[in-house]
Amino acid sequence: MKTSNKLKIFNDPIYGFITIPNSLIFDLIEHPYFQRLRRISQMGLSYLVYPGAHHTRFHHAIGSMHLMKKAVDVLRFKGVNISDKEENALYIAILLHDIGHGPFSHAMEHSIVNDISHEQISIHFMEHLNTEFNGSLTLAIEIFKGEYHRPFLCELISSQFDMDRADYLKRDSFYTGVAEGNINSERLITMLNVRDEHIVVEEKGVYSLEKFLLARQFMYWQVYLHKTGIVAEQLLTRVLKRAKELSLNSTALQASEPLRFFLTTEISPENLNLDVLRTFARLDDTDILAAMKSWQTHKDFVLSHLCSMIINRNLLKIKLKNKPIKKELLNRHMGNLMVRHSITEEEAQYFVFTDYISSQAYRAEGQQIQILQKNGKVVDISKASSQFNIESLSKPITKYYVCYPKPS
Repeated sequence: MKTSNKLKIFNDPIYGFITIPNSLIFDLIEHPYFQRLRRISQMGLSYLVYPGAHHTRFHHAIGSMHLMKKAVDVLRFKGVNISDKEENALYIAILLHDIGHGPFSHAMEHSIVNDISHEQISIHFMEHLNTEFNGSLTLAIEIFKGEYHRPFLCELISSQFDMDRADYLKRDSFYTGVAEGNINSERLITMLNVRDEHIVVEEKGVYSLEKFLLARQFMYWQVYLHKTGIVAEQLLTRVLKRAKELSLNSTALQASEPLRFFLTTEISPENLNLDVLRTFARLDDTDILAAMKSWQTHKDFVLSHLCSMIINRNLLKIKLKNKPIKKELLNRHMGNLMVRHSITEEEAQYFVFTDYISSQAYRAEGQQIQILQKNGKVVDISKASSQFNIESLSKPITKYYVCYPKPS
């Protein structure tokens, strides 16, 4: 009888050695659904801006689980009652929180599936795995959905300071080389506590929290919303939209079997069944890259040029503005492109377009970051820290952009 050592250790470049808590977690990590995350880029096409940003959703999920273990240990040390079942459910939920991401992380959500977020797909994966693992994920799913009667458990997975953000900011900073985004996640975790079944941060951690929010603001504008990265993701979304449009009009495209399925089938929340989920689980970054390399020579002008732009990093020009883009400017670029290449307005819209990007480091409304003061009183971070810092970080920043081909 073949046996497997389930007490594996990962050597992580961020935290050092990471141990697997138990055999169930090991079996979930070994599952093909989770192993697929090794082939899903954590930061999409950001490596076109930051060459080191080739880390994956697999890295991030393991790192988030490691930080969750630290959080559970800290809270238990401070007298917070967390049962063994709740502990294990937290590890499962944080491990699988991104399992529904498609190729290059976000591109599929806006192109070849309709109105389905990666969070919805993650829940579908968890529910299927729950059946396969005889109901052992039931509590994890309840916590992940925010339906458990102890809200602080959900807040550890999804809130304005959670183990997801604590890992990806530090990890993305490391792999991009953007030192300003580096946060002391371990220090912040040691400051966690629970009051009235909600997560609070002890007062002595308020400056570390400010640093966390500043780092988040910086990473969004310097990395996640970098203008070149925005162009690359927009092009990828348009590649998939064009490929689906052609496929639905009976144009043959070379593609892997799972990619062909999504190009020729309309998928919505109503028909996201188990068969579709299994096909989705066979789809990753390599399917898209291989297809784009092939489509560079396709006879369709739009598809071939979009693919060539990404593969050869010859991207569209982008200009950022503080105000909405004037329609006259858009029409001028559109007209120039139509004349230059003898294409229709519909085709030109794949290359000339406008949109906006927005970021808010801290949301003062809704679920807030609560500070536990030395006198036992719980207050919002805006009342416990530098008012100027939090006020500035609470203001949404919006920028408008226009994209168009570079002059030939």
